Amino acid sequence: MTRSILITGCSSGIGYDAAHGLKAAGWRVFATCRAEADCERLRGEGLESFRLDYSDEKNMAEALTEALARTGGTLDALFNNGAYGCPGAVEDLPTGALREIFETNLFGYHELTRLVIPVMRAQGHGRIVNCSSVLGFVGMRWRGAYVATKYAMEGLTDVMRLEMSDTPIKVILIEPGPITSRIRENSVPHFERWINWQESPRADQYRASLLKRLYDAKTKPDRFELPASAVTAKLLRALESPNPKPRYYVTVPTYAMGFARRLLSSRALDWVLARS
Repeated sequence: MTRSILITGCSSGIGYDAAHGLKAAGWRVFATCRAEADCERLRGEGLESFRLDYSDEKNMAEALTEALARTGGTLDALFNNGAYGCPGAVEDLPTGALREIFETNLFGYHELTRLVIPVMRAQGHGRIVNCSSVLGFVGMRWRGAYVATKYAMEGLTDVMRLEMSDTPIKVILIEPGPITSRIRENSVPHFERWINWQESPRADQYRASLLKRLYDAKTKPDRFELPASAVTAKLLRALESPNPKPRYYVTVPTYAMGFARRLLSSRALDWVLARS
């Protein structure tokens, strides 16, 4: 039987590559996007695609119902991937912005996962893979909102993995480092909506660093950046291994930071991150 997977955030980057990569590997892929225009584009590329918006509980339930209707009531895997960033210093980040990003980057993952678990319990198997980040276990300047959601998601995933250990459902984290995607460009509207950087005591720092990173089209790729296919390769391992690991690192920085997190004191790790 063809295995099926529901993937979120497939309009570009990691989700887009995963959808095409898993289809090529023989999976039946439901490649969901927040915007219907992106779904239409993916359908034109031969994918099964429909809307799924993490901030809309009713829509999430409808999307899962659609997937189950197409498979006859089963779903082998869920890849929670969709997320966005809202860059800016934590002191300049309105609480409303934090609430909003948690709605998508954490609460949406949680709600969709809760909807999927009864299906997997009934069928007697399933895999839930959550896409985290190296920023799920180390912090970096200007990324406080995104880091907060990923730290919270890692904690929730770790607890769920422990709680689901007495079931046939496997819960797995993938932790990419810098991956070629549109997350930087996609974060600009959120930055412009929420961050009043001109009135910040850090205005000069914004001009010298973050603004260049967000708006300079000539900005070079991050060091050690890999294409999204590197994540798809680890996703396939997580889905197809008889005994998947609890977490899969992707890119050199993730391995390096994982090692540093275990080895260094907090003060020493802060020194390293401040110079990253």
